[in-house]
Amino acid sequence: MNIKPLFDKVVVEAANVEEKTKSGFILPASAQEKPQTCVVVAVGPGGVIDGKEVTMQVKVGDKVLCSKYAGTDFKVDGKEFTIIKQSDILAIVED
Repeated sequence: MNIKPLFDKVVVEAANVEEKTKSGFILPASAQEKPQTCVVVAVGPGGVIDGKEVTMQVKVGDKVLCSKYAGTDFKVDGKEFTIIKQSDILAIVED
């Protein structure tokens, strides 16, 4: 299935989820924090939104830092994704 976001929306996938604490304790899924580092999977076209021109600043494959509780989570073909507004992206992470 192909996901094509609209307007200024961006689809991201968690880059990595910490399953262990630094001391080695395994965390159950309910105790794991929502990841803030994500990989961009799909990007909307931008355009005029609320009377303002929005140019998309991210592209597919970018590693980004997102607001902690931003967006809407959903599953496609068993994989978890989050759709967020571009304004919820705080930074592009460069290695």
